[in-house]
Amino acid sequence: MKPLFIRIFIFVAAACLIPVHAEEDAASEAARQENATGLLEEEVIAHDPVMIREDGVYYLFTTGPGVTVWSSPDMTHWSREAPVFPTAPDWAKKEVPGFNGHIWAPDISFHDGLYYLYYSISSFGKNESCIGVATAKTLDPDSPEFGWQDHGIVVQSLPGVHNWNAIDGNLIHDQDGKPYLSWGSFWSGLKLAPLAEDRTRLAVELDDAISIASRSSRWSEQLGDQEGHPIEAGRGAIEAPFIIRRGDHYYLFASTGYCCRGLDSTYRVVVGRSETIEGPYLDRNGLSMMNGGGTLVLESDEDWNGVGHNGVTRLDGVDYIVYHGYDASTESGLPKLRIDVLQWDQDGWPFVEAQ
Repeated sequence: MKPLFIRIFIFVAAACLIPVHAEEDAASEAARQENATGLLEEEVIAHDPVMIREDGVYYLFTTGPGVTVWSSPDMTHWSREAPVFPTAPDWAKKEVPGFNGHIWAPDISFHDGLYYLYYSISSFGKNESCIGVATAKTLDPDSPEFGWQDHGIVVQSLPGVHNWNAIDGNLIHDQDGKPYLSWGSFWSGLKLAPLAEDRTRLAVELDDAISIASRSSRWSEQLGDQEGHPIEAGRGAIEAPFIIRRGDHYYLFASTGYCCRGLDSTYRVVVGRSETIEGPYLDRNGLSMMNGGGTLVLESDEDWNGVGHNGVTRLDGVDYIVYHGYDASTESGLPKLRIDVLQWDQDGWPFVEAQ
């Protein structure tokens, strides 16, 4: 979701706030891990992680050149695999001229014999972005059936045309099995639309996508084009939607605040829930996520700053929340993998036990 661990969706004038040395440290450390084997969770450099399991092996997908892939036999010791894309999809540079080869915010799921990997192509500080999708029959690189097939663009946003940003895609099925894609970052917030049966394109026109969360209730009043579309991200700091269904509710997880500032990152994870997939998503106090609501799930502590961009993986009846945090024990705050058990209180709200 970020060009090698850096994403800024704020006014361009604020770009100088990002510590360049933190970006360089993260990039160099990630490069050193290219052929790593058996790294512990807290050693893995990772941004925007998602996890899935196939035949007893855990696979982790993160932001990186071509989408970074890790595997583990036990969810503790991780080894680097080859990226999903040895070279970026041919269409990426054409559609997003500022694209630098780093593919953001992967989302992995399995349906009817295929793994679906949604990914984001974007560039620094713009909503000139695309969400693409690739499929594979297996995640095992040693299998003769292994290989990714790219299906191209699912959703695209254009500056001055759309008031949302086409990154951070997440697939969710409703109770009837109908597929939906959620996405979005800053600008007017998070969006949702049904997918076609093949899950490679939307089933509706882009204008029919609905809003499900926003941190900027007055986004339409921000400086924008003649049609009221914001031309900058402004202060609407919300992104990375991830929806799961549990019991009678759909739960929308999102990250608010700012990532990508190393030890100065303010990312945190919030959640709301709804009885229908299209919302409204309300927090514990009944405040809609469209109006800035969200019950806190994760926040910074003395060990980890800017925790966020989570995925949730349900395995053997246990929910795991997978996310990144900036390691406070490192000078620049390196982004690293975090995996915790997601617990649920008696009222059906998720929480993570303090370590």
